[in-house]
Amino acid sequence: MDPLDDLMARCSLRDQRAFAELYRRTSGRLLAVAMRIVRRRDWAEEILQESFVSIWHHVPQYDRVRSAPMTWMTTIVRNRALDWVRRPQHETSDEGLEHVVENWADDAPGPLDRLRNDADAGALNDCLGQLSGQQRQSIALAYLHGLTHTELADHLQQPLGTIKTWIRRGLERLRGCMDGAT
Repeated sequence: MDPLDDLMARCSLRDQRAFAELYRRTSGRLLAVAMRIVRRRDWAEEILQESFVSIWHHVPQYDRVRSAPMTWMTTIVRNRALDWVRRPQHETSDEGLEHVVENWADDAPGPLDRLRNDADAGALNDCLGQLSGQQRQSIALAYLHGLTHTELADHLQQPLGTIKTWIRRGLERLRGCMDGAT
């Protein structure tokens, strides 16, 4: 069992020690997510604090079947950061903040929407079905959820080299399959 799963379950029972441990284990990665979006450490730290308050309040509704703990928490932080960037009352002295908003907060369809609308979606779905479960899961988490190889290794509790091999071989098989489908 993933240690984060256990911590989330204990947090849902309002175990403050478990929450402190959850924070200790995940805050660095979640701070990095916020930093990538807002590009200011002070804002990212505030976003992280707000996110953990939200996590504490909503952890009883967390559903392991719908997403992994890190994915669920990353989504909360990402959404808070995007909301933060959209707020007009924050200083905009940093160069390029508008650029961040344009890149992250647009109305364009997301990766899943584009995949569903793409004419090759059926072929891609068939090709994905030919991959092993580990390859398919690793590629989906990396490309649809934005996890790094290191985050995948932690999430799947596998060595980093194994994750890289699954992704590389899976992408090679996808490429070969898609070339044959067109």
